[in-house]
Amino acid sequence: MSRSPLGRAFSIETFGSVDGPGIRFVLFLTGCPFRCLYCHNPESWEGKDSFLISSQEVLTKALRYKAYWGKEGGLTVSGGEPLTQIDFLIDLFSLFRKEGISTCLDTSLASFSFEENFFGKFTRLMEVTDLFLVDIKEMDGKRHQVLTGRGNENVLSGIRYLDEKGKRMWIRHVLVPGYTDFDEDLRAMRKFLDGLSHVERIEVLPYHTLAISKYEKLALPYPLLGVPSPTKERIDNARKILGAL
Repeated sequence: MSRSPLGRAFSIETFGSVDGPGIRFVLFLTGCPFRCLYCHNPESWEGKDSFLISSQEVLTKALRYKAYWGKEGGLTVSGGEPLTQIDFLIDLFSLFRKEGISTCLDTSLASFSFEENFFGKFTRLMEVTDLFLVDIKEMDGKRHQVLTGRGNENVLSGIRYLDEKGKRMWIRHVLVPGYTDFDEDLRAMRKFLDGLSHVERIEVLPYHTLAISKYEKLALPYPLLGVPSPTKERIDNARKILGAL
């Protein structure tokens, strides 16, 4: 009998209020193919302060807070990029679904692929995932490459596939002055999203510099030093173009 896979995590938040509907128990997993210039969780890259945890351990910890979730709350797994640990995700979400607990995946779809080694597992994961929070970094492929180190073709393909299969999605976009706030790209994103049928919510998340202390602690250079947070006018502009909250 094979043993259940363990997850490698770096943080747990017990009262998440911005990671899906209701109050969420949020598990942050290590690992990510992207290297976003504004990454807020650089500690997820190498996992030096990470820990191993089983699905049952996560459930046991989460159930202590179930009384606070209300009708909409539950489990959210974030990162890093959780899909780098897809075997653990399938095991974890399957366990929570058996308990009748809502499951939410916070992902950039950075690891999405139609290659069978991944895709077969992804289809199983979809069956036990109630909601996908998908982060679109940038619509322009070249700018996405500069921002993350990789292109965005697989990200957009993953979103289209989720939509074809009727999976519920919330879309998020981090607004970074000079990097992700170009009107033409925002309009292209709106056109892309208008072609989908299962996006329930669009959020614009203003870039902030709160992660600088994390980079200093890890002795890493902060790539966007000097880049300001977006103005209210630019935030309102992006929300209007995207039809966001």
